[in-house]
Amino acid sequence: MSYHYLLDLALILLSTKLLGIFTGKFQMPRVVGALLAGLVLGPAMFNILSETEFLSRMSELGVIVILFTAGMGTDLRELKNAGKAAFLVALCGVVVPMAMGTGFGWLAGKAGWLPGNTLLENIFLGTVLTATSVSITVETLKELGHLDTRVGSTILAAALIDDVLGLVALTVVASMAGDGTSLLPVLLKIALFFIFAVITAAGGIRLFRLIIARAHQKNLRRYPVFAFVTCLLLAYCAEEFFGVADIIGAFVAGLVVACTSKADYIRSKFEPLSYLLLTPVFFAGIGIKVELPGLSGGLVAFSLLLLATAILSKVAGCGLGAGMCGFNRAECIQVGTGMACRGEVALIVANRGLSVGALSQAMMTPIVIMVVGCAVLTPMLLKLAFSGHSGASDKKNALAGYYHRHEELEQVSDELLSRKSR
Repeated sequence: MSYHYLLDLALILLSTKLLGIFTGKFQMPRVVGALLAGLVLGPAMFNILSETEFLSRMSELGVIVILFTAGMGTDLRELKNAGKAAFLVALCGVVVPMAMGTGFGWLAGKAGWLPGNTLLENIFLGTVLTATSVSITVETLKELGHLDTRVGSTILAAALIDDVLGLVALTVVASMAGDGTSLLPVLLKIALFFIFAVITAAGGIRLFRLIIARAHQKNLRRYPVFAFVTCLLLAYCAEEFFGVADIIGAFVAGLVVACTSKADYIRSKFEPLSYLLLTPVFFAGIGIKVELPGLSGGLVAFSLLLLATAILSKVAGCGLGAGMCGFNRAECIQVGTGMACRGEVALIVANRGLSVGALSQAMMTPIVIMVVGCAVLTPMLLKLAFSGHSGASDKKNALAGYYHRHEELEQVSDELLSRKSR
């Protein structure tokens, strides 16, 4: 048995911490430092670390825990209010990037950067751009203090809906490539998953409340264990039985815990695990996956233009959806920027296109550069988008939340007084 993974972990934790401090001194989110650590230590630069099965599994567990803790910290009223806006943001955030990606592929073919490209390859390139990776955005918003706001809740909900819409788009395009995939079973599985999630959430909330009501105060340590088991089971069921991303199952589990009186306590127990181990490994793992073979000038130009198209298409599409729901201009930019990050979903779509012959091998390097570029740039752009614009709407939301809590306390107080008088 090799113990080299211990050295890998030590290098990742040390480098992500040091580079996080370094980027923090330049007023950049520390997430950027963790991403840069993976790039510096990985095959893209010094090749000290390479992707292993252990690091891959740890990274997957890291993103599950990130979305689980995000679910636990979500204001359900805000999430419910964001329903319509989230759907429009997600819908526009799929349609516009697909159209712009397809058009960009066609123009690149005309310019000679993609010789021999086909309409199907251009459409698949557009499908790659529909994907959104919410994990980096969640961590950045948490660091900036904007996760539990109207914009943060809209981004969270829209990113989850985006995953479902992206899955439908992938199925349609893959069926065009002749891989035998049928759309109806996919839609049926998605519908069954949401039915399963609602039933499981209702049952899970009742079970947690029953356990909390019957448990003695000194047995608080059992709650995080039950919560994590729920998270892992829902993540497994989402991926294994319904073909939906495991992070959606993890987020649903977080919402279940958020509806209990011990949500803050359970979340406080997961923060150290996420901060000390899983989150650094996940973000560094993104950089470690990057391999840059010899790039020609044309391929470099294509990669940079693809990166610009990826960011602009999400900002324009998601910003348009937000604007249709009454968000002001600054909030539209914030929502669009938060949805601009790409991650593992885009790579999965690209690999699917490669396997069915819809994407050429030459396209993979620009797509990887685009994914990593979005991952590094999104936290920086989010910082810029929120600078100087945190005031009015967030204060209004905070004030509304304060008055709501004040009304709840008054109701409880009146109830206690009426019982005492009896």
